[in-house]
Amino acid sequence: MDKQTEAILVRTGPGTTMGNLMRRYWVPVLLSSEIPEPDCAQVRVRILGERLLAFRDTLGRVAMIDEFCAHRGTTLFLGRNEEGGIRCSFHGWKYDTTGQCIELPSAPQIAAKMRIKAYPCIERGGIVWAYMGPAEKQPDPPELEWCLVPERHRFVSKRLQECNYLQALEGGIDTTHASWVHRYEMDTDPMHNRAGSIKYIKADGKAVFQIEEVPSGLTIFGRRNGEPDSYYWRITQWVFPWFTLIPPFGPHPLGAHIWVPIDDENCWAWSINFYPDKPLSDEERRDMEEGKGIHVKYVPGTFRPLANRDNDYLIDRTAQKEKRQFSGVAGFSMQDASLQEGMGPIQDHSREHLVPTDRAIVDARRMLLNAARDLEQGVEPVALKGALQRVRSATVLLDCSIDAVEWAKDALIDDLKQPVFTV
Repeated sequence: MDKQTEAILVRTGPGTTMGNLMRRYWVPVLLSSEIPEPDCAQVRVRILGERLLAFRDTLGRVAMIDEFCAHRGTTLFLGRNEEGGIRCSFHGWKYDTTGQCIELPSAPQIAAKMRIKAYPCIERGGIVWAYMGPAEKQPDPPELEWCLVPERHRFVSKRLQECNYLQALEGGIDTTHASWVHRYEMDTDPMHNRAGSIKYIKADGKAVFQIEEVPSGLTIFGRRNGEPDSYYWRITQWVFPWFTLIPPFGPHPLGAHIWVPIDDENCWAWSINFYPDKPLSDEERRDMEEGKGIHVKYVPGTFRPLANRDNDYLIDRTAQKEKRQFSGVAGFSMQDASLQEGMGPIQDHSREHLVPTDRAIVDARRMLLNAARDLEQGVEPVALKGALQRVRSATVLLDCSIDAVEWAKDALIDDLKQPVFTV
């Protein structure tokens, strides 16, 4: 990859080519539970290179405004969330959910002229989403399946990942790595260990890929040997621009990720488990809260994983030698994150050597790059309609004579009216 292409793909701050593209979508910013009640403490937010402030006002409305006061530029994080707005502690200027200054004690006659940046927000799926693009281009709200199920059917977590969003996202659409870095953890993790898929993933580490561009993004078909008369298919959905739907594991909850830039060297990795048609059990929810499956344990009081680069991800060479953990790092998410962060804050793509199993990564890069460049020419991006996000991933054994791409058109892209296909 040449440096110009790399710069377009990895830079997402205000005014950048990729940043402008990403701002055309609803951006997942924080958990609703981080601002749990009216007039609670405001929360600093850094997203797409911007420093913002999230709060819930007296009426319970969520808001995302500039972190800094229009007067002398100090942080509103030190202000007061009260009586319908955020009041700056320095000189008492007060802003509502739209960023409008509604009180300016020293010069009330100019309050109406004072405003700070603000972005519209919605709550869906336990997440506060902000729209950071042109007001007249605001898209449909998200309609991914996990957003729409009842709260008891869903568990959502987020964690800090200390690298560029692109290398994290690419890990989410790389299905072949499951045969390696996760091969031992699958046997013991309570979110995976009852899946029939495990034997096929372990037995065949040379998946053959077929990638289809669809209205929602990419459908990634990974074919492994199954039974004598069948192939085992892991089918991943990449929903443009940052959602992935994980191929399911047997009877366990379905899984999904979101990869959202904080800045160019850090991103939020969101992890979601859910059932379309029933609540999570108390045991499943407890396992997720304890950091099992695709979730993590945290440094207390933060969203930074307890296993992180400063402590070498708590690598256990004994567990590695005894074949309990392939890399010596525990947990699905941190096994992935440790390797993705190990590429550096921003991977030097000029040093990589891609092979046929990396085709999904190549196609995703191409799609992101083309969409960003096309937007500069006035061409609208893909997947702006919420209904296009209503797709599913799958694991399935299909007779060797069946065309998996044709099968998926009915089974996985049908307004979610089909059963879940899982092995």
